[in-house]
Amino acid sequence: MANEMRWRYGDTNPVMLPVDSATVIEIGDLIFFDTDDAKPASLQVDQGTEAINQEVFHDKFAGVAMQCSAAGETAAIRVATTGVFEFGCPAATYQVGDMLGPAENSGGTALEDQVLDKVLSPSSAVGRCAKQVNPAGTRVHVDVVSSLLKGGAQAVA
Repeated sequence: MANEMRWRYGDTNPVMLPVDSATVIEIGDLIFFDTDDAKPASLQVDQGTEAINQEVFHDKFAGVAMQCSAAGETAAIRVATTGVFEFGCPAATYQVGDMLGPAENSGGTALEDQVLDKVLSPSSAVGRCAKQVNPAGTRVHVDVVSSLLKGGAQAVA
């Protein structure tokens, strides 16, 4: 995907995260923290199923890239740990509060960097729908919450 500023509103509570020189990150990518570096969702090692991939990603979810990092660059990038962002999604209706996590690619081998889908558990979610989508649409506003720094999407008590 091309660099696309997905932020729409709300406090982003950004952090600066290091990036390996071989890692390419685009603005709008869902970012996880892998040992000591930021990486886009598609670089997470495939766990075999979409559900397990989403759960593993949730546990390391840092936020949404607000800066890009080209191959060969080593400067830290700004990552939003909260805020409302607009992402692509499968054509469907979405209600405020629906949980969303990273979608898996069509080959079933990796997560998408900038596409979300409904999930059933907070342990798979990176945020919740912040604006109703009805009739069905392919863009959704999501209130993201970093698991790494903010505890992630929480279950409703």
